[in-house]
Amino acid sequence: MSGPNDKDEKNKGFFAAMSSGLSVFGNAMHRSVGGMLGYEGVEVINPDGGKEDAEEEAHRGRWKKEERDGYWKMMQKYIGSDITSMVTLPVYIFEPMTMLQKMAELMEYSHLLDLADECEDPYLQLVYATSWAISVYYAYQRTWKPFNPILGETYEMVNHCGFTFVAEQISHHPPMSAAHGENEHFTYDVTSKLKTKFLGNSCDVYPVGRTRVTLKKSGVVLDLVPPPTKINNLIFGRTWVDSPGDMTMTNLTTGDKAVLYFQPCGWFGAGRYEVDGYVYNAAEEPKMLMTGKWNESMSYQSCDLEGEPLPGTELKEVWHLADVPQDDKFQYTYFAHKINSFDSAPKRFLASDSRLRPDRYALEKGDLSKAGAEKSRLEERQRAEKREREAKGQKFTPRWFDLTEEISPTPWGDLEVYQYNSRYTQHRAEIDSSNSVDAVDVTSIDFNPWQYGNVSAE
Repeated sequence: MSGPNDKDEKNKGFFAAMSSGLSVFGNAMHRSVGGMLGYEGVEVINPDGGKEDAEEEAHRGRWKKEERDGYWKMMQKYIGSDITSMVTLPVYIFEPMTMLQKMAELMEYSHLLDLADECEDPYLQLVYATSWAISVYYAYQRTWKPFNPILGETYEMVNHCGFTFVAEQISHHPPMSAAHGENEHFTYDVTSKLKTKFLGNSCDVYPVGRTRVTLKKSGVVLDLVPPPTKINNLIFGRTWVDSPGDMTMTNLTTGDKAVLYFQPCGWFGAGRYEVDGYVYNAAEEPKMLMTGKWNESMSYQSCDLEGEPLPGTELKEVWHLADVPQDDKFQYTYFAHKINSFDSAPKRFLASDSRLRPDRYALEKGDLSKAGAEKSRLEERQRAEKREREAKGQKFTPRWFDLTEEISPTPWGDLEVYQYNSRYTQHRAEIDSSNSVDAVDVTSIDFNPWQYGNVSAE
């Protein structure tokens, strides 16, 4: 990583010595072992080793040999393509969670946004907000694939730090989701459209999306641009995740911003998990340095214009990973289990909720055969619903989010922006004000996302 002032090569700042020794690793650890294994173009990376053990690493992983070979033959034709919703994958590489629920995992440490709202120092405000954005990467390193949501599927969450969250699958092709969250301190709004590039035994994931946080006390609006993610050893070797690159959090109200660099993993794990960078004022002068590991903790310290720590100051920890379950099958945090629990669902929640998906629920209970059958049934019903809708000349529109005329540019392509329409707030207010307190047997509710989407003539 360069110093706080990219225009001045002499001004390398506090992290220059740290980053210069790691820069030589970059992509040096990648090694093609296709010739040895009998496959063309298989690139295997062991994050804990060097290039010499790539062939040994290739024989590890969760795929059975016959299934691995079959999928490799099938997937070769997709090399270089976006495979976001192109390929049907076996259910045993899935986790019992959907992408909508995974979006909610960002809220585990939402108290950091509460602190940002209460803070009057604009630079410390960015420290809190950026640490919140980094905190979810521990959960994102899980290598199990979440289920793709069905069009019109939703996820609702309450009972967490006074926070209410709703997400909806707003498009099937391309897959797009939108979410809104709110408590007394902030609102959170995101439109997400993941873009991928399949590279053989790895896949680049580009976060095409727009994430905004509004702090209620000051009215400050923060914009988040996360780094891309690389999933390594998809078929050969043990799958692992890395997110090398810059994360930028911009205060759209003042022009201040934080730019943090996620170090790439090098030989024998060098640099893995490390994050460092600066909070800048609107004149692009460094005001605070930040450093840490995205799977452990983040700290900050005031700095001078050279990016060096101010005399008399010390590093202060701002975020630390909470305790996590030991030997959890899916490497879930306690919060991830809470997300799957009906205890975090509101009273009389929608039948389109991800928790009710029969494939997800069967996988959670360990019944892979039923999970695979239910997954196929849901996907076929979605295709049938689409055919019926098109035959009638009808168009699906989301229930809780409206398409705007705004096009948001991202480093990986432009994005159509959806905005929360507040109907869900009205819906929940009506339910919460009702006198009905009857307990509901959630096992008797059939998952049904199709009755909730709005359908209109083209």
